Amino acid sequence: MLYIVIASVLVYLINLMDQTNSLLTFLAFHPILILRYGQVWRLITWIFIPLNNNLFFVALALYFYYFIGSSLEHEWGTGKFTIYYLSGVAMNIIYGLLAWFILGVAVPIAPNFLNLSMFFAFAVLFPDHVIRLFFVIPIKIKWLALFNAFFFLLSIIVELFIGSVFIAMLPLVALLNFIVICGDSALAYLRPLKTRANPQTINFRRAAKQAKRAQNNMPYRHKCAVCGKTDADYPGMEFRYCSRCEGYHCFCSEHINNHIHFQ
Repeated sequence: MLYIVIASVLVYLINLMDQTNSLLTFLAFHPILILRYGQVWRLITWIFIPLNNNLFFVALALYFYYFIGSSLEHEWGTGKFTIYYLSGVAMNIIYGLLAWFILGVAVPIAPNFLNLSMFFAFAVLFPDHVIRLFFVIPIKIKWLALFNAFFFLLSIIVELFIGSVFIAMLPLVALLNFIVICGDSALAYLRPLKTRANPQTINFRRAAKQAKRAQNNMPYRHKCAVCGKTDADYPGMEFRYCSRCEGYHCFCSEHINNHIHFQ
């Protein structure tokens, strides 16, 4: 992501000195120039074109792209993040070429929706992460992701209203890599809380299953990991599993809250 941001900054700075916008024209995606004249660099260079010429908004956008992209890269690893981003690039290119081959429409694909799609992936991984909007207002990522979704939906509606059907599909195309790679995680997060699996509940279920399997081989079901008391020796005593210990360790009622946790 660092390389993408650096290249975008260079394009923006050079374009400031270019009064004719010939640089952006040279870098933009255009099926005719790619297929007929072999200008294959246009398959990649369109991702470096800035959204506008406003320094503040360009700097803010690139900062967020770098922050989110580098966080995803750190969480997933460079390989998975590269696949995520390049698959988004490839899907936009395929869509642009298909629109030209089938209907002869040159769709002006741009990097804005592709980069904003990373926001959804970040929100799925870190929904409660707090950032300061405009470096002042604290807000959780999940609320910004909802606003981002509203922006995507509004963009589709506006383009459909003015009759630009192919441009209206660009936000959906940009979301394809997110759906493929993060779809399961997003659906799990969107499920009602009561249907989500509690990690502690899962641990206790596994512990119960292990205890049941061991029941046939041992004269007792539960044994305290501290004092060694068993339910066979003390049938009236309560035994529990500690959720803070690593592994499955059983304790009697005297030591469930009075033991050194296994790490």
